[in-house]
Amino acid sequence: MAWFTLHLLNLLWAVAGTSTWTQSSCSVPPAQQPLVNGIQVLMENSVTSSAHPNPSILIAMNLAGAYNVEAQKLLADKLMASDTADLTIGQLALTIMALNSSCRDPGNKVSILQRQMETWPPSSPNAPASTFYGPSLAVLALCQENPETALPIAARFAKYLSSSPFNTDTGAMATLALTCMYNRIPEGSEEGYRILFSRVLEEAVKNISMRIKDNGIIGDIYSTGLAMQALSVTPKQPNKEWNCQKTMDTILKEIEQGKFHNPMSIAQILPSLKGKTYLDVPHVSCSPGDEVQPTLPTQPSRVPTTASNITVIYTINNQLRGVDLCFNATIDVTVKRGSVLLVVLEEAQRRNSMFKFETTMTSWGLVISSINNIAENVHDRTYWQFLSGKTPLNEGVADYKPFSHEHITANFTKY
Repeated sequence: MAWFTLHLLNLLWAVAGTSTWTQSSCSVPPAQQPLVNGIQVLMENSVTSSAHPNPSILIAMNLAGAYNVEAQKLLADKLMASDTADLTIGQLALTIMALNSSCRDPGNKVSILQRQMETWPPSSPNAPASTFYGPSLAVLALCQENPETALPIAARFAKYLSSSPFNTDTGAMATLALTCMYNRIPEGSEEGYRILFSRVLEEAVKNISMRIKDNGIIGDIYSTGLAMQALSVTPKQPNKEWNCQKTMDTILKEIEQGKFHNPMSIAQILPSLKGKTYLDVPHVSCSPGDEVQPTLPTQPSRVPTTASNITVIYTINNQLRGVDLCFNATIDVTVKRGSVLLVVLEEAQRRNSMFKFETTMTSWGLVISSINNIAENVHDRTYWQFLSGKTPLNEGVADYKPFSHEHITANFTKY
């Protein structure tokens, strides 16, 4: 789910509610610390009065130690004023954690989240793994507020989760949530809670460990930050040995190559680069610090040295909705080298009305919600998936930069 945009009875526990790097220690070498400073500044600079308030960014700022205190306060103020009616379960949970990490009282947002989770069911027995991402955040937020009242909610969530499909982002977030619950099971509670959380955690950690690649990446580069958090706090050893430093070194190489420029992708990886996890949210110190905003490090320029053009082959395809609405159309689009995919879509739309599209703003940036009057539908579980050849893109249209003669397909599909 990195883009569209997750996963014990041994004694390797952290102190209740706090995180330590139990599975494998790793850190950013001093010489590469400017890379981390650079992406943090990039993320913090995305906070403006006109930007949509993103609680994930505020959590990352607070866990890392914010450089831009004005942006930090602006974001906290906007989240305090947010209307809960406009928020999903996951967004509400993130908002609560963001406010807590800022030492702000989330007020009635907690009771609203609790009521929502008391009646929450997955959409269907075969609900996709992403359905559980928001509720994972909710269990984590409620655990940090009051583990005793969260206990039955977490148990119900764990039972549903145990029979659901898996993806790295959801598995990692569920691991953080259930680790929090396991660490904070109230005294005198039935042993069945501990057994349940242990069993579901063991399965989640096993699934995460199966996605550790030889270079240390877990799932894909944008899932790795959450997976690092999960593996660093879980009491269950991964099935596959995890070399945290190898993961860290690979991520730093990706940062150096400019892969982390989307503010949300930075917010996902930054806590791990600072040795923090979402379990540290209740323990953030809000006393004023003496942090000074660092200078952005010198990175390889991603701006082309020449204004040459490239041609991108762009196909839109829908085979899902009846014969009359089926289509498969291709157009060759010429754009400046270094342009993002969104520019390709805009040029295609300008040249042929069949390629018209609509966008929706999310915490990950713009997503394409409709092409040629065919719109995504959460009830039908349909969306527009972008592929390079046959490989799904792991960046959004406002971030991905196609290469010359690349074949990009927008395929209307089901998840």
